[in-house]
Amino acid sequence: MQQYPKPLSRLINELSKLPGIGSKTAQRLAFYILSLDEREAGQLAEAITTAKRELRYCSVCGNLTDRDPCAICGDPSRKTDTICVVESPRDVMAMERGRVFRGKYHVLGGTLSPMDGIGPDQLRIKELLARLNGVKEVVIATNPDVEGEATAVYLWRLLSPMG
Repeated sequence: MQQYPKPLSRLINELSKLPGIGSKTAQRLAFYILSLDEREAGQLAEAITTAKRELRYCSVCGNLTDRDPCAICGDPSRKTDTICVVESPRDVMAMERGRVFRGKYHVLGGTLSPMDGIGPDQLRIKELLARLNGVKEVVIATNPDVEGEATAVYLWRLLSPMG
């Protein structure tokens, strides 16, 4: 295997830790980053550190935001009697691109996955239950995979006795 200089090896190693990025893609990204001029590379590094420093989770819904509450929770034109439950902030963005749902969101922060040690206590389920006063409809919009379906069934069984 080709030996890269230490700084390049470290960059490739760090990039390969990103989800969906294998060794070859990490190498491609590393060489692309190295081809940027100093200003562009600095802007990329600054964008990463600024996002990490300034973004946080909304105290109401759990969405990523740079202010608290987030823009959706703070929007008085949104319906307060409907909550859409999603797995991650990325799902909120996908729903918002559709411009159809006008209620509020609740981000669980993942899905039930006993194999990975993720149970109900590791998700924002208690926070969801605390928000249900005055809510008439809960839309469960978890992903259609095994964990998403298991989470949806769990939430349905938990919420259905509440009407």
